Amino acid sequence: MSEYIEHDQLGKSVGLVEKKTFTFAQPPDEMILENGARLGPVTLAYETYGALNADQDNAVLILHAFSGDAHVAGYHHEDDPRPGWWDFMVGPEKGIDTDRYFVICANILGSCNGSTGPASINPDTGQEYGLDFPMVTIGDMVAAQKVLIDHLGINKLHAVIGGSVGGMQALEWAVRYPEMVESAVLLATTTRHSAQAIAFNEVARQAICADPKWNQGDYYGKKRPDMGLAVARMIGHITYLSDESMRLKFGRRLQDRADFSFKFDAEFQVESYLRYQGRKFVERFDANAFLYITKASDYYDFERQHGNGSAVKAFSGTTARFLVVSFTSDWLYPTYQSRAMVKAMKKTGLDVSFCEVEARWGHDAFLLPSERLTALLKGFLGHVNGSG
Repeated sequence: MSEYIEHDQLGKSVGLVEKKTFTFAQPPDEMILENGARLGPVTLAYETYGALNADQDNAVLILHAFSGDAHVAGYHHEDDPRPGWWDFMVGPEKGIDTDRYFVICANILGSCNGSTGPASINPDTGQEYGLDFPMVTIGDMVAAQKVLIDHLGINKLHAVIGGSVGGMQALEWAVRYPEMVESAVLLATTTRHSAQAIAFNEVARQAICADPKWNQGDYYGKKRPDMGLAVARMIGHITYLSDESMRLKFGRRLQDRADFSFKFDAEFQVESYLRYQGRKFVERFDANAFLYITKASDYYDFERQHGNGSAVKAFSGTTARFLVVSFTSDWLYPTYQSRAMVKAMKKTGLDVSFCEVEARWGHDAFLLPSERLTALLKGFLGHVNGSG
């Protein structure tokens, strides 16, 4: 059997779910951001699955990646064509078993999927924030999530789980709130962006800023910078794939033609695919949110912020048990970065498990159904503190 399998082989669905919102930091008690700015009110969109047990020790916080949202599993209505983005992993009898765990996921601060971000209304002006929205950091995102978790009455998290930018948030949770985090799962992530990762993000941001319709972020109620955002998504999407996955899926095959047209149409299948991804993305995402979130991920530097440049010192601030997973074809956050993280954890004396999963699909492999990854998460969560 292939490692990548169909959703219906992986257990039951959580069924119909509801997106909820929580608002806090009402003026004059605004949230103080890491850069000193004040922000309020702040709304977080979130979803929950399963039930909190009597001991309140079965909560699992899932932290989504860059362009994700709170809709991890299930369906919002009966005619919903697609389930949540990690539906194969979250649900009854699945890797993150909602019969055992109370699962929470919140849309990050600065995004555009229900949480406060640059597309939200600025209470001081009655108009969308645009570039008046303050710069937020990974730490600010986590601080906002902490307020939500407190609101839900949870004092201890059985696990925090995140992939990519969500993995950065999981790291931040483990060190910022060590008394609350029992374990952390870090998937396809890093402690800080490489120069190459920053470079790709900057090119994507410039694609947005070069679109005349971006208008210095003031495009709400007007024509949006759809072309710039679409190109930004195309650039980013390339980094999520791998050479092998693109070769297997597209090769040099042409799209709906037998030979070259000698024009600048989308002739190759890979060109058509990227244009399609760009068009779909602008339907659900905000260009300014793209700018803010990519900048927050570029700013994140776990070693500098928590260890004065030393990963070992940074990890000394937590006692969580860790599972670190990398993927062989991930060239955005390659395995050597995960290995460096694990080495620092071991020097600190932390309990850490590491696995490099053989996968041909690139950085996005953690978002695809995998028997190996499902087994890793199920086993790890079941044996934290011997709670098998």
